Amino acid sequence: MAALIGDLDAPESPAHAVTAGDAPGAPPTGGTGSGTEQRPVRGDAPTWHEYRAELAVGLPFLAAAIALALLGHSGTPLHAGTAITLVLAYAVLSRVRFHAGVGHTVPTQLAFVPMLFLLPTELVPLLVLLGMLVGNLPDYARGALHPGRALMLPGDAWHAIGPALVLLLAGATMPTWSDWPVYVLALAAQFALDLGVYAVRARLALDVPSREQLRALAWVWVVDGLLAPLGLVAAFASDHHPYAFLLVLPLAVLLTLFARERNERLDQALELGGAYRGIAMLLGDLLEEADEYTGGDHTRGVVALSIEVADELGLDPHERHNVELAALLHDIGKIVIPDSIINKPGPLTDDEWTLMKTHTVEGQRMLDRVGGVLREVGLIVRASHERWDGGGYPDGLAGGRIPREATIVAACDAFNAMTTDRSYRRARSVAEAVTELRACSGTQFAPDVVAALERVVARSTPDVASAHAIALR
Repeated sequence: MAALIGDLDAPESPAHAVTAGDAPGAPPTGGTGSGTEQRPVRGDAPTWHEYRAELAVGLPFLAAAIALALLGHSGTPLHAGTAITLVLAYAVLSRVRFHAGVGHTVPTQLAFVPMLFLLPTELVPLLVLLGMLVGNLPDYARGALHPGRALMLPGDAWHAIGPALVLLLAGATMPTWSDWPVYVLALAAQFALDLGVYAVRARLALDVPSREQLRALAWVWVVDGLLAPLGLVAAFASDHHPYAFLLVLPLAVLLTLFARERNERLDQALELGGAYRGIAMLLGDLLEEADEYTGGDHTRGVVALSIEVADELGLDPHERHNVELAALLHDIGKIVIPDSIINKPGPLTDDEWTLMKTHTVEGQRMLDRVGGVLREVGLIVRASHERWDGGGYPDGLAGGRIPREATIVAACDAFNAMTTDRSYRRARSVAEAVTELRACSGTQFAPDVVAALERVVARSTPDVASAHAIALR
């Protein structure tokens, strides 16, 4: 069962959800500001923050697991052959990783559920920990994983405590269909402990938005919930025919093949995404060379603010990535606009304004030539000067017909333009700019975007924060 979020190659912790950044069992990834996934150097020693988080969850696990082993009594005999086989099966399954978002999940439920019934239930948490350690041995041996990270595994085995405790308390350690409500409760206990460990780790050591962490945790729960019945069927079959649980291992081989193919596709997608980002940065540099204001401080300010507003609105990673690239390239079409118009100190004539308004279409045309993901970004660039009431350009889109990413870029572009000096006027104060945005909410700008932008600005500007608090009264 597990997702190790942030360590896309990590072999450990097949039975938990952890968050990215300083993820247990993996070194820091360097944050998520770039919007792209980064593969950490897993051979590094754990940081102090990682050790602190793992002491907080690992030591209590060891205490609970040992207490359960000493005080629990399932009445199930320990057969060495069965125990060794299941621990090895768990170790192998812990290395089958399906990457998803900022983490991965593994199909260890296929071994974990049979362990609960075929082995002494009170010993299962410690045997799960052993399976995790065995699963990591190849990586320790070849230096791909720092040995110090073995100290972090106890915290990853907490998921085994909940189901074992529920089964022992209910006296349901022998597989029987009449105990299905207990099995559902055991699975719920597994999920609850996952969430508890995640919360402690997130507070002590991790630096990834909670929304991404919960999204990855939900992915873990879906996979575990789907595989748990298969593990239960294997346990029922083995109750009458020892080692019948091995019949599910061909499914693990199939999952391995699927995981390998999917991970290769993800690697290719990440490489391609990096290439597109490089192209976008190059185009941004060209724009800065053509006009230092438009392609320099202004664009960088719009990108930074747009990303914050996107996060405030809870956009998914794909939309957030589009916002970042669209903010970077929203003015790229101005390359074809004469400098005399771009830098004119006074108002534009009607003809000049007509020519200026073509820059969004020209920007889309340039990005369409690049193709790929930038073609989608081109649609956002084209719509970045539309108005919420339909009075914008070039297509007169209104309301929900405007790409959501474009509404974010439009508001952040306007805010940055108002708060920086231009060739024809001095900058306004931040408070004045927020007041202007609020006045144009629902006409020029999307109301939810204005509200999110105001919250973002209020966190860093005391005067705006005070006005925002008064407005909410």
